[in-house]
Amino acid sequence: MTIETRAPGVLDSLASSGRRRRLPRINPFAWLIFILGVLYFFLPLVGTFIHSTRTRPDIFLAYRQVFADSKFFVGLGYSFAVGVITIVVSLLIIVPTAYWVRLKVPRLRPVVEFVTLMPFVIPPVVLVFGLIRVYSSKPLVLTATNIGSDFVLVCAYVILSFPYMYRAVDTGLAAIDVRTLTEAAQSLGAGWARILWRVIFPNLRTALLSGAFLTMAIVIGEYTIANFLARTQAFGPYLSLLGRSQPYTPAAVSLISFGLTWLAMGAIAFLGRGARTRVQVAGAR
Repeated sequence: MTIETRAPGVLDSLASSGRRRRLPRINPFAWLIFILGVLYFFLPLVGTFIHSTRTRPDIFLAYRQVFADSKFFVGLGYSFAVGVITIVVSLLIIVPTAYWVRLKVPRLRPVVEFVTLMPFVIPPVVLVFGLIRVYSSKPLVLTATNIGSDFVLVCAYVILSFPYMYRAVDTGLAAIDVRTLTEAAQSLGAGWARILWRVIFPNLRTALLSGAFLTMAIVIGEYTIANFLARTQAFGPYLSLLGRSQPYTPAAVSLISFGLTWLAMGAIAFLGRGARTRVQVAGAR
């Protein structure tokens, strides 16, 4: 018979490792909140899908009508193009402004935050009536032509994107050492434009993609401004006109647009995978 003896320290380590391997306790309240959240978000989608399949005997007739309608692709393409232009213009305004405020004039940050929050205070219908009143008379008569109306529409969407784009960019700037990166780039002879393009923008990839996604979602789903500017080919007015004449097709269009939104989120997650590789500035050792 052999008797194995172990040191007290070994026994204590084995006991502690056994405790670490225990499964975590399940919180029923947390699971209840999670289930309620899932039901809150997915039950409307299920109801919308059921409503879109009430076309008997062909339950997918509404979806076939959507993909057979050329106006669906025209509206989606028009809103997507306007959204891309809006994102580019918004980034060209917000990124240099947020970068300069954080680097040179941090005392003006509350003022800039207040200005970017104004679209939450001013309703879109008030904004569009003001734009129509200003740009429908001399010296700038923009609403008389399609190109001018498109320009006013993009400007209005840029204003609506300020709260989301500025918050995303400011959060991204807070996560990096802006001053150190700027001083290192200047010591290598880079100018302000080169610093923004080669240093700041690459370090804000995830933040810029988040702001761009929110802006695109706003542009695709917006109705009031596009309708009053007579941009009926946009996706929002198209969906509204479709709901007046067909009972089930708007539900199918809504689900398709929701699926496209999730695809856009997946694309953002895929493109943002390399955002962790940032510009590193190391001093002398």
